[in-house]
Amino acid sequence: MKHLVTVGVDGSPESRAAAVWGAQEASLREVPLRLVHVIDWPISPAVPRLDCDMAGRWADEALAAALEDVRRRHPHLEITTRYLSGRPAAALAVEAAGADLLVLGSRSLGSLLGFLVGAVGTATLVATETPVTLVRVADVPEDAEPTRYGEMIVGVDIHEAPDKVLAFAFEEAARRSCALRAIHSWKLPRAYRSFPNVDPDNEREAGRSVAQMLDELLEPWRRKFPSVNVDQVALMGPAGPHLIQASAGADLVVVGRHLRRSPLGAHLGPVTHAVLHHAAAPVAVVAHG
Repeated sequence: MKHLVTVGVDGSPESRAAAVWGAQEASLREVPLRLVHVIDWPISPAVPRLDCDMAGRWADEALAAALEDVRRRHPHLEITTRYLSGRPAAALAVEAAGADLLVLGSRSLGSLLGFLVGAVGTATLVATETPVTLVRVADVPEDAEPTRYGEMIVGVDIHEAPDKVLAFAFEEAARRSCALRAIHSWKLPRAYRSFPNVDPDNEREAGRSVAQMLDELLEPWRRKFPSVNVDQVALMGPAGPHLIQASAGADLVVVGRHLRRSPLGAHLGPVTHAVLHHAAAPVAVVAHG
C-alpha cells in the first residue's frame, strides 16, 4: 500500500481548510496528498447529460480551488486529485482504506467550539478503520507561515489497552516535536458510590491506584518515543468534559472509537460524540478493537 493522506473536498470553505490541514499532515509524514471529490449520485443514462456535465464542472472547480490553496503553502508536495461517483460516505470510506489518514472538513457549531458532524461525516467515521481527522476553518491559519506546535491531547482508557490510539497519538506528537497530555477519567467503584459519605482516604487511594495504572500503561510508549514530553493526568469524573476542557489551546485531540457494533449498528460512543461536538481543536478519531 502506498502511504498517503486523503482529504474529502466539496468546494466549501471547511473542506478547503481540511485540504490545507491535510497537506501539512502529508508534509510532516513525507507522503503524497490526495484530494477527492465525490459526486453524490451515480452517473448513468438515466441522469440528464447537462446535470452530469454540471456535476463534473463543480467537481473540477472544487478540486482546483483546494489545490490552489495547498500549492501556495506546499509547492513541493506531491498532490493528486480525483473525483468519484456514489454515496459520499461509502466512497470516502473506500478511499480511506488505501490511506494512512482521512481528513474531513466540518462546520463549527459556534464561534470557537464544536463540530457540526452531519450524516456524511458520521457515516464515514463509522465506516472506516482508517484514522479520520475533522477540521474546521478556525483550525487553519490564513497565512502560509510555518506551523508551530504546542500540545496534543489523547484520551486514554486504562481498561481498554488502546494500542492503536496511543500509537497514533505518540507518532503524531513525535512528528510535531510537541508535548502530549494523556488524560484518563475514572469513577469510584459502584459499591463506594452507593454511600453518601465516602471516606476521603479511600478516594485518594483509588486515585493513586488509577494514576499508577496509567503510568504503567504509558511507560512502554515513553520508551519507544523518548523525544515526546508526556504529561499524564488521571481525573475523577466523566471523560468527555475533561477532554473538552483540555482541548482549549491544543493542536489536536485524539480519541478512540470501538470497532464493535451494537444491535443498532456501528456508533461513535458517548465520549467521542461529546468531544466531536464540543472540542476547541481538530479531532482525530482512531478505530480500535
